[in-house]
Amino acid sequence: MSPKETKVETGWSSEAKAAVFSVIGMTCSPACAGSVEKAIMRLPGIREAAVDVLNNRAQVLYHPSFVNEQTIRETIENVGFQATLISNDKNIKKSTQVCKIHVNGMTCTSCSSTIESALQAIPGVQKAQVALATEEAEIHYSPKTVSCNKLLETIENTGFEAMLISTGEEISNIELKVDGLDTDHHTTRLIEKSLQAIPGVQEIIIYPELNKVLISYKPDMIGPRTFISVIESTGGGCFKASIYPKGGGKEARRQEEIKQYYRFFLWSLVFTIPVFLTSMVLMYIPEFRQVLDTKVINMLTVGMVVRWELSTPVQFIIGRRFYFGSYKALRHGSANMDVLIVLGTNAAYFYSVYSLLRAAYSKDFEGTDFFETSTMLISFILLGKYLEVLAKGKTSEAIAKLLELTPETAILLTLDGEGNEVSEQEIDGRLIQKNDVIKIIPGAKVATDGYVLRGESHVNESMITGESRPVAKRKGDTVIGGTVNENGVLHIKATRVGSDTALSQIVRLVESAQMAKAPIQKYADRISKYFVPLVIILSLSTWFAWFLAGKFHAYPKSWIPSSMSSFELALQFGISVMVIACPCALGLATPTAVMVGTGVGASQGVLIKGGQALESAHKANCIMFDKTGTLTVGKPVVVNTQLLKKMELQEFYVLIAATEVNSEHPLAKAIVEYAKNFVEDKENPSWPEARAFISITGHGVKASIQNREIIVGNKSLMFNQNVEIPLDAKDILAKAEGMAQTGILVAIDREVAGVLAISDPLKPGAREVISILKSMKIRSIMVTGDNWGTANSVAGEVGIETVIAEAKPEDKAEKVRDFQASGYIVAMVGDGMNDSPALAAANVGMAIGAGTDIAIEAADIVLMRNNLEDVISAIDISRKTFSRILLNYIWALGFNILGIPIAAGFLFPFTGFRLPPWIAGAAMAASSVSVVCSSLLLKYYKGPRKLDNLEIHGITIE
Repeated sequence: MSPKETKVETGWSSEAKAAVFSVIGMTCSPACAGSVEKAIMRLPGIREAAVDVLNNRAQVLYHPSFVNEQTIRETIENVGFQATLISNDKNIKKSTQVCKIHVNGMTCTSCSSTIESALQAIPGVQKAQVALATEEAEIHYSPKTVSCNKLLETIENTGFEAMLISTGEEISNIELKVDGLDTDHHTTRLIEKSLQAIPGVQEIIIYPELNKVLISYKPDMIGPRTFISVIESTGGGCFKASIYPKGGGKEARRQEEIKQYYRFFLWSLVFTIPVFLTSMVLMYIPEFRQVLDTKVINMLTVGMVVRWELSTPVQFIIGRRFYFGSYKALRHGSANMDVLIVLGTNAAYFYSVYSLLRAAYSKDFEGTDFFETSTMLISFILLGKYLEVLAKGKTSEAIAKLLELTPETAILLTLDGEGNEVSEQEIDGRLIQKNDVIKIIPGAKVATDGYVLRGESHVNESMITGESRPVAKRKGDTVIGGTVNENGVLHIKATRVGSDTALSQIVRLVESAQMAKAPIQKYADRISKYFVPLVIILSLSTWFAWFLAGKFHAYPKSWIPSSMSSFELALQFGISVMVIACPCALGLATPTAVMVGTGVGASQGVLIKGGQALESAHKANCIMFDKTGTLTVGKPVVVNTQLLKKMELQEFYVLIAATEVNSEHPLAKAIVEYAKNFVEDKENPSWPEARAFISITGHGVKASIQNREIIVGNKSLMFNQNVEIPLDAKDILAKAEGMAQTGILVAIDREVAGVLAISDPLKPGAREVISILKSMKIRSIMVTGDNWGTANSVAGEVGIETVIAEAKPEDKAEKVRDFQASGYIVAMVGDGMNDSPALAAANVGMAIGAGTDIAIEAADIVLMRNNLEDVISAIDISRKTFSRILLNYIWALGFNILGIPIAAGFLFPFTGFRLPPWIAGAAMAASSVSVVCSSLLLKYYKGPRKLDNLEIHGITIE
């Protein structure tokens, strides 16, 4: 497989368009907007549809090769609304950008929902997704209407810390560390002005406190070495610039968060352990009890004073983060886990202070303090958060491993005007600029995407393509960054650098997948919205019920522990209910499983584009396969030629090649390649000029060559062109189709002159894969534009019973909808542009990694390794991930359903068992950690055993 075939692009085609329609008649958001969006998304070639009910508008991103504005408008009107085209932007990348922002301070889904709502309220923001697990926000916005700074400001106004990661997919970003930078406005302004003067610089954001400068730029025009040079020459040489250390990004922030929670937990232990000992342990040792019970004033004892002094720093200094979090949430009309923690610990702390003060002013008051409850509660929650962030960091290890493929350094060559090497210099791999010449020594990783200028070698591309066999490289061949040069020295010219490389695009695709929410998560978001208020109500109700029961002697006094009153017993039950309920576990159930699942998929060569694809793939019970390039190798060869007229074989093939050289169809390329055997210069053949060339999609081509009319194609084309097919030709076609070969008719001056038989061998393991799918109760269907004879023969070889042949691109999409209407959940597997409408129409589209960019863009899952068995892996990964999500939900909901009644004292009347608040807090923290650990078990995923026994046979063409 060549690098050209394995190129992965996450951007839409340059021909893509964005159209905005005025939609009149919508009254409600869920029903009206949903019906319009659903109808538009069913059309072929639609990438995205967003309906704004408030402004009566619909924005549609589409590919004009498959659908136009008129069809979209008519579709909206067919739903029952009046539609008018407002604007049509021919270049999506100018009208829409994707901004990624790191958000610090989120604790549960209530926080992420609050930020999403604030962002979506900004004019110009088309879509906003905030992922709790990755602590990132991904915003699709119009740069003409809103800036990245406005987005950052909005998040910070919501009460969270925001830091820009990237500003748009079509430009590169670089982080520079600038020594000598301080918070002085004049200094930062000086550097900003110097950088803004450089052509190609798009945006500059300076973080003086971190000595960091983030620059967004166009890699075609400029590069990072220029930025370093400009910064160091600014201000009389008082600045020193370098690439920001790799640890300065997301991983550094996560490590800092882990260290922060660890420090807080250790400090809380310093104060909590003495509080625990004085209240729970030392009171039972006579010598210590005598000291602790010593009266300070009236009924106030030494033990109470000590516990008060030790618990106050824990409550207000170590636990201040919970106050900040709850304040931010309540300020914006929402409630999160911090609110529950603050209410629970404050109730215990301030009641204890009340008891302490009353004991100081009373000679007969005998009260109990709960200082150990508040301190131990905060300590256990901090321990839980520490373990949670520690575990969450492991969910994104897949991306870290992908990033490790890029070498840290590269050898930059300086060439003279004649291309001779002048000098070489070792530089940071992130400083490579477009058109640089890089030297790759044996055993080294290729530094960036490019092509070979000099040298010959073999390159191991398995980490990108999954193909274990090294690929030979010589002058002019393309190479992929991150692959390994096995032997020989290569000089390569960089063509794609930074965020434009294939590896960076794969990383970006996996990151986007981890941001996307699975549809099942909406239920958790809905529950979390009402969860905290409901818990507060339950907590107050529990306290009130037990308080009234004690007041009116509804239970015997023997139930009340000797160390507390009925009020204090009721208070403990109420606090326990408040702190045991945890919305975090619900919020983490889906995103952590999706993160690990997509990471596992990426390591297996299966790129899954988010939770929606995962959820759809696990339900699939019908898979439609394209034939050429999917079930077959996709590299057809001419295996037989039958002439029906007296003419030289060389003349025959020169005429055909001159016609077919203008076509991009795989069969046309096979014919041209075979025709090279009949000319002297096989490397650079010269074909006669073709005039009046016409390509008839799905049928063939025609042209005028040397004043002779040449028609090459199938029977349908000959029929449409009124060319009579002789019986001999029909017999040859039938024989070829019976042998799973494609028969091509050649007409010269409207008379059939010959028949070509082209064979496209089956992919290794195709028959076995179809057999395994049958055992998984998944129906397999083949849909192809090839003729019925060849289609039936290929289907027979692989064991597919249902065949759809001679299908145009729009027919494929229509067949997908027909099966969906019959109740099937359809997955479509294809590789070409003609498959993209069907890929988009299917419930889940799977693109073979060696396919076209448009097919990869239209698909939900990309099979990087070009192996059919990865179809089974993709479905199996989605099933395992989805079952893990369900298990997480069962655990999270079950924990709360069982834990809340126990904390409320339901078992107390029968067993005497009650759950102290600090144990309830520990249980709450454990629920979040257990959900994350449950998701992490997906890292040990192993493919279906059936694939282990799969015997892959080689391909032989006689």
